[in-house]
Amino acid sequence: MAARPRIGDGPVAKTVVIGLVTLATLFMIIGPLAVIFYEALKLGLATYLTNLSTPDTRHAIWLTVATALVAVPINTAFGIAAAYAIAKFEFRGKGLLTALVELPFSISPIVAGVAYLFVYGGQGWFGPLLQDAGIKVMFAYPAIVLASLFVTAPFVAREILPLMQAQGNHEEEAAISLGASGWRTLWSVTLPNIRWALLYGIVLTNARVMGEFGAVSVVSGSIRGVTNTLPLQIELLYQDYNAAGAFAAATVLAGIALLTILAKLVVEWIEPGCSRGEAG
Repeated sequence: MAARPRIGDGPVAKTVVIGLVTLATLFMIIGPLAVIFYEALKLGLATYLTNLSTPDTRHAIWLTVATALVAVPINTAFGIAAAYAIAKFEFRGKGLLTALVELPFSISPIVAGVAYLFVYGGQGWFGPLLQDAGIKVMFAYPAIVLASLFVTAPFVAREILPLMQAQGNHEEEAAISLGASGWRTLWSVTLPNIRWALLYGIVLTNARVMGEFGAVSVVSGSIRGVTNTLPLQIELLYQDYNAAGAFAAATVLAGIALLTILAKLVVEWIEPGCSRGEAG
């Protein structure tokens, strides 16, 4: 029985599909990115650097990077642990645990921010206790980190969990039977087999932490020069009718994203044949 043709097998359909995808990419991705850099630089390099060097923008950049430096490693470790527990162990409630890990995907970041206010705010469950202890969570750096951790919690686990489940336990069991310890097996067998999926998860987590707006805007209070991350600073500049400053700040986020993707491509090019989800 002859196989049915797929969409795009014909030369005309193939050209149309590729052309439509290319046009959509240009209009939805490349075009807006080009506009950001054009608007930021159209008044000259000196003006661009001046906009980036204002105290509030420099503080926003530093705060965004500081948040990523804390949130990304924590959620990377959490993602590995969660995926390992779900993929390698059999226990009651596995489906519930999987759903809880993925819960932040289905909750609006604004809702998550409000929930943190009711838990750690001055009128929240633990707010008075924290205030009595001299610990400030809401409208400060800890709240920004907590909100970022919440919205990015599933990314690493979601990327590596299917691969762990597909690979099974055979290689780990073989390593343990040969005398390897649990940690040695994790570092020498499990993690190398999922390294590219793990890399994708880390890239996605970093991008989301640096670009998160909704949850952070609620818990940070958007205090100018104090708790404004870079996305909040961009909005503030735009509301102040400082479009050049807003676009200049936006190029930092866009540039970080482009450099992150470029670094991933370079790493993949150094080791030919690697691909998303491919075992080493």
